[in-house]
This record gives sequence, structure tokens and C-alpha cells, in this order.
Amino acid sequence: MKPIRILVVDDSAAVRRLMRLALSDDPELEISGVAANGKIALALLEQNVPDVVTLDIEMPDMDGLSALRVIRERYPRLPVIMFSTLTERGALATLDALSLGASDYVTKPACVSDPSQAIASIRQQLIPRIKSLCHRFEIPAPRSPICFPGHRPANSSIELLAIGASTGGPNALAEVLAAFPEDFPIPVVIVQHMPATFTRYLAERLSLLCALPVREAIAGTRLAPGEIWIAPGDYHLTLAGTRSRCYLQLLQTPPENSCRPSVDVLFRSAAHIFREGLLAVVLTGMGQDGLRGSETIGSLGGKVWAQDEATSVVWGMPGFVVQRGLAQRVLPLNLVGPEMVSTVVHSRTPAATTAS
Repeated sequence: MKPIRILVVDDSAAVRRLMRLALSDDPELEISGVAANGKIALALLEQNVPDVVTLDIEMPDMDGLSALRVIRERYPRLPVIMFSTLTERGALATLDALSLGASDYVTKPACVSDPSQAIASIRQQLIPRIKSLCHRFEIPAPRSPICFPGHRPANSSIELLAIGASTGGPNALAEVLAAFPEDFPIPVVIVQHMPATFTRYLAERLSLLCALPVREAIAGTRLAPGEIWIAPGDYHLTLAGTRSRCYLQLLQTPPENSCRPSVDVLFRSAAHIFREGLLAVVLTGMGQDGLRGSETIGSLGGKVWAQDEATSVVWGMPGFVVQRGLAQRVLPLNLVGPEMVSTVVHSRTPAATTAS
């Protein structure tokens, strides 16, 4: 198998050197070129298109966002991973990049003066993303669907919607939530894998696109219909209380699936409270966070849906759920929002409730 060819675009010679050191030991990867700004990168792309581009945001002559616009026009399917800083400015620029079509992002090492730590950080964040976006990962072969004992009413009234997403999630969430009407009758809780600071700006942007308020979760807040809450970066979002009096909790317990927030953590806590009244949706994302939580939801009578492979940036999280036989429905992204709204509203009509 040929190695994945990577074009590294960054104005810092130190970062370019770290990238070479971080990626050179993996036989599946090959740095095919380096560029100090967007203009040089575009010239190199005309000569030889790589398999993936890593793109710094702030550069002289042509910055990353300007270069990304041109790349998306000329090479719409070329995976592009943004290199971002863990600052407010970096968070806003990263969200701009994702809305312009960047495939994913990684955060720059905080201190490049310690090469060993910086290299380890780049390897941990970047290599899995490169391989996932270039389809160098495996989802287990389909297994027989899990059979959960007991009565599972098909038309139970849905009282909570829970959503999990990772790579490609911000744009997917924007499309899904835009379908929700202002009188949506139940609360929504979301885990999107993102660092602290980023999630607050993501919530603000989604709120502008949605008829419902979208906010970063606040510990102790009581769930109410028509509100959307996103787990803050670096905190697990869980639920406590009862169906009629349910509250948000934020925890800094250890990461699960190397993630905090984790979809599994949210799904488990929601399943134990809402049981058959829970609808969970797993959107595009790398890895398998959400798989164990979906098993819990199914065992307690809840419903799990997944985004399909064709419309997912990375069919990792939803793919694992589907292959495990846990998804009652597998939908393209453009149908996820409308179908959720229709299903929730129908489940809560008197006729549907009586039939269940």
C-alpha cells in the first residue's frame, strides 16, 4: 500500500521541522512537500496533488483561510486539516475554516521549545485524523444485531434528544439543528468533541442558525423544552434527577475513548433517566465514542439513529454503531433533522401515545 502523501503548510520553520519528526516514523505516511504560506502551497498543488493537506491559519502573504477557499474551489474532495491555536482568536478562525469546508483541525503544541512533548502531541492528534480522512482505518464486519429482551414500545413518547458528533460535526450540527422549529417540544443535549473555548463559540454560531437557543451547558440547569445544550470542552456532560425534573451536570472525571466530553458518558446517563423516552443520534466522527452508550440506550428501550456513510466526513462513530446492529435508522445528513422533528412530534401526539 502506498504511503499517504501530506503537504505541510506552515510559516514556522520550527513547526515544519516538528511535523517531519512527528510523521517520519510512520511507514504509512510521507511528507510530499512543505510550504511557508498559502501562495506557495497553491503552486505546489498545481504540480502534485497530495492525499491530505495540513494548513496553518495565520501566515504571511496568504493566510490559511484564504488558501482554503481556493483549495475548496479547485480540489473539493481534498482532505484539509487546519492547524489551530488554543486561543479565542484561534477558536473563531477554526470555526470559520470548518464552515469553509476544512475537514478537521488539530491544536498546535503549546510549547514548541520542548521538542519531545510537541512531537508527541502532534502524533497523538494528527496521525489518527490523517488516516481516518484517507480511509486507513477499519470498522468491524457487520455482526448480528443485539437483541434486547423485554417490551420495547415502538411509539413511546420521546422526551429527550441526545446527539453525539466529532470530525465533521460542527457543519453536520448546523444542518441538523436548522431544521428544528421554534416550538420544538423537548430539550436537546449534545456532545461535540472540541476543546474548551471552542465549544462556547460553536454554541453561539449554531444559535444564529437555529430557531432555538443553543448554549454551552451550565451545571445545575434544569432541562426545559425547546432548549439546546452543548457539553463544554474538557467537561463530561451528564444528567441527574428524574424525567420531570432533570438537571445538567458537568464532570471532570477521566476521559473515555480518549475524549472529554465523551458521547458514551452522556448517552449512559440519559438512558438511565429517560429509558424508552430517549432518542439518540450519532453523527459523523472519528473513533467509536458513542458505541457503548448506544448499547446502554438499546438495553433500556431507547432509540438510536446514525448518519449514513455517504454523507459522513468520517464514518467511524456512526459506522461502529451501525455495524454493531444498534441503529434503528441510518439516514443521510439532509434527512436527519427533518426526520427527528417529525418523529418527536408524532410520538407526542395523543394517538401515538395511546398506541404505545
